[in-house]
Amino acid sequence: MGNSLCTRFGLIFLIANALLGTNAEAQLNLDLEKSPFLYTETEPDNRVSRLIAKLKAKELKLEYTETNGYLRSLLKALEIHESSQALVFSKTSLQVRYISPKNPRAIYFNDDTYVGWVHGSSLMEISTVDPKLGAAFYTVDMAPWRPKIQRANYDCLGCHATSMTQGVPGHAVRSVMASFDGSVHPQKESFVTDHSSPFSQRWGGWYVSGQHGTMQHMGNTIIRNERFDTRDNGNRGDVREEFHSEDYLSPFSDIVALMVLEHQSQMHNTLTRADFSYRQLAHDRAQLDEKNAPSAEEWNAQIAMLAKPVVESLLFCKETRLTSEVKGLESFTKEFAARGPQDRRGRSLRDFDLKTRMFKYPCSYIIYSNAFDSLQQSLRDEVYRQLFAVLTGQDRGEAFEHLDDHMREDILTILRETKEGLPLEFKLELAGAH
Repeated sequence: MGNSLCTRFGLIFLIANALLGTNAEAQLNLDLEKSPFLYTETEPDNRVSRLIAKLKAKELKLEYTETNGYLRSLLKALEIHESSQALVFSKTSLQVRYISPKNPRAIYFNDDTYVGWVHGSSLMEISTVDPKLGAAFYTVDMAPWRPKIQRANYDCLGCHATSMTQGVPGHAVRSVMASFDGSVHPQKESFVTDHSSPFSQRWGGWYVSGQHGTMQHMGNTIIRNERFDTRDNGNRGDVREEFHSEDYLSPFSDIVALMVLEHQSQMHNTLTRADFSYRQLAHDRAQLDEKNAPSAEEWNAQIAMLAKPVVESLLFCKETRLTSEVKGLESFTKEFAARGPQDRRGRSLRDFDLKTRMFKYPCSYIIYSNAFDSLQQSLRDEVYRQLFAVLTGQDRGEAFEHLDDHMREDILTILRETKEGLPLEFKLELAGAH
């Protein structure tokens, strides 16, 4: 999603990792082709690999249309709602020859899977979250007689395992300044965005529909006469006037869907980074003799530091405050919220606020994901320990000042009633916790 042109390169990545040890300049070397990762050798187990298995077993058949190829049928099979459509017109993906402001790339997504479709191309791209791989990538050759879905590695990892994805196989929403043909201006600043990004830095190279009051963003804008003017680019009901939207599933590129896309892409990257870092540490630790191995205290401190950014991302620390109400497609907001789960009072971590922040109860719905549940057990236990300390008011650190006592109690109650596999302490009523 929204990354620079993918190229082949070696799968050794240096991740700046102040999380490890006391040296803030410490580096973690990840060779994804060696233990403990073995990226290309590892058998995938995710939403797309299971779909491929069903197609091979002839338990499922995708339907082809002249207008959209296998798009609609594939979205249905992957349980992706059409209202999630987000349109990117910058040349920031593998299919640069097709993408332009007059022919944007459409992104559709659910909680773990992303589909990229470009009008006029016979190739679709799919990426999905995999508990062992971080992100796994696939292409769909849309021959009318049959779809050919196959895994892609090197061509995608050239962009999807860089600093934009926190150095691990993942996803990112990139905001750029694009020219009239969609090409990215090489001398203009670009941004990788998430829930903490200033509104003014978001969605360059994307179309954006929906209302956002006086807040300004970079969407719906191209460079004209060396100027990137965003003074009159917002609060659009749809984007019909920008291109032939009748060739797409809808004339919308929903602002709320884009906000969700930003958050969950980097939330998943944060989980993958913590998990991969833990796996590398554990692998390296196993190679040491008892004399050189870290003490239990040192090991626990390392795990605590790995868990910290996960907890902060889950709880929307540093989230940019909305200064105007955001209104998007009712179909997307309703469909997203309906996925639940809900507590006995009908509350959900998917309930939107969109007046001062994204969600009413600022704890990420990604906590329900397989990616979260698949974290290494010691790491997951530490995430829960830190999360519990925040939600019960034991940790009132500066990072969590945005959470008042009512928010903490509401989130804790929702998790107690909806999240499977919680540690025992979450289930216990705490007298005087707040």
